[in-house]
Order: sequence, then C-alpha cells, then structure tokens
Amino acid sequence: MPEMTYGSYLKIDELLGLQQPVSEPVEHDETLFIIIHQIFELWFKEVLHELDQMVDHLDADHPALSGHQLKRVLKIFKTLIVQLDVLETMTPLEFDSFREFLSNASGFQSAQFRELEFALGQKSPDHLDRFAGNEREYANLLRRYHQPCLWDAFIRYVHRQGYDIPQEFLTRDVTKAVGYSAGVQQALITIYRTDADLSRLCESMTDLDEGLQEWRYRHVMMVQRTIGTKIGTGGSSGVEYLRSTLFRPAFPDLWAIRSAF
Repeated sequence: MPEMTYGSYLKIDELLGLQQPVSEPVEHDETLFIIIHQIFELWFKEVLHELDQMVDHLDADHPALSGHQLKRVLKIFKTLIVQLDVLETMTPLEFDSFREFLSNASGFQSAQFRELEFALGQKSPDHLDRFAGNEREYANLLRRYHQPCLWDAFIRYVHRQGYDIPQEFLTRDVTKAVGYSAGVQQALITIYRTDADLSRLCESMTDLDEGLQEWRYRHVMMVQRTIGTKIGTGGSSGVEYLRSTLFRPAFPDLWAIRSAF
C-alpha cells in the first residue's frame, strides 16, 4: 500500500487539475474566476455539513454543542464575504474577456446554495424544477425540501424546554418557507427576559441570519460592479434577481421581537 502523504491525502493532483478554463485563447482572469467559485462550493459543502450536525445536537438536547457548530458556520460566512474582495479585483473588462465562453453556466445554478437556503427554511418548489435534469442535485434538494429546517429544530428544542409554542407551528408544513408566528415571538420574548443561556443562542441564530443577508448584499454589489445591469449568464435577470433576495430573513421571528424590549 502506498505511503500516505500530504498530496495523496488531500488529492492535490486531482484538485489542481480541476481548474480548466474554456476561453480560447485562455484569458488570464478566468483561472481566478474558477478557483473562487470552486472555493465557494467547498465552503457551501462545509456549511451544510455543520448545519446538519447542529440540527442533530439540537434534536439530542445538546445546545452547547449546537452553538459550537453555529460559531464555525459564522466564521465561514465571514470568510465567504472576504473572498468576494478577491473576486472584485477583476475589472468588468477582464470578466468580459471570457464571459461569452461561460454560455449558460451561472451561479444561479448552484445546487448547494439552494440546499443551504432550504436548510435555513427559505424553501421554494420552483428551485426543484430547475435541477430536475441532474439526478444527484435533485435528490439532495428534494430531501432537504421535505426535511424540517434548522429553525424547526431550534423551536422544537425550545418547546422541549417548557416554553409554550403553538401547536400549529410544531406541526407546520415543513415544505413551506418559515413565516412569522405571534406565539413563537412571545416564547422568544420570555426567553430573552428569563433565560440567559438560551437567549445567547437566539442571538447567535440572529448572527447567522444576518451573515446570510450580508453575503447576499455583498454578492449583489460584486455582480453589479462586474456586469452592471446586464442579463446574467444562463439568462437570469442578474442584479435584478439578486436584489429581490435581499432583506428576506431566514428566522423572521427573531427580528420581529426587536421592538418588544
């Protein structure tokens, strides 16, 4: 059996062979574009990995352990945003030099980011249809579409701690996007007034929601800086679509209670 090395363990040869520009002749900045987006996908994979573990910890009534996973996810979101700074070193002219070669390829087609949205409760059946042509991507999305999201796991945990959660929320249709609940808000207000440990976890959940919204905003600005108001690759509406995703919280009740104190 070959000796384990740094390169063999991390599959370095395979990894470094995955950056394959399609422009002819090859444009210098396409390599940066490919690497950054491959890194995004790797981080999305890790975020999903951590969120799944967080749900498992909440289901097992281990909030401290779930908080550890949440802290890691928050750091990853900060890293994702910083990587946009690197991408923004590419001027509109440099991107335009290879943009036509991308054909229908678009970040709009990132199945893992759609999984991330589903995991955080931002679900839409429209996204399922868009990935029907890829068996693996469709199966992963369909599984998450029918699974309870992170907010469902969190509120179930809160309920098990004795807080009054409306039955209609506990039995809600988990294929729907998370909405507002006056009853859940009342339980959260009680937590903030009486339970320091759980209120800290609520604040970390708010940090996660804010981190997702910050990523969306920075992504919109990066795209606008690079292509302006042009139609996006793959035929998406580009900046117009991305703007429509802004300021849509994953955990709306955590924001709704801010005026209650």
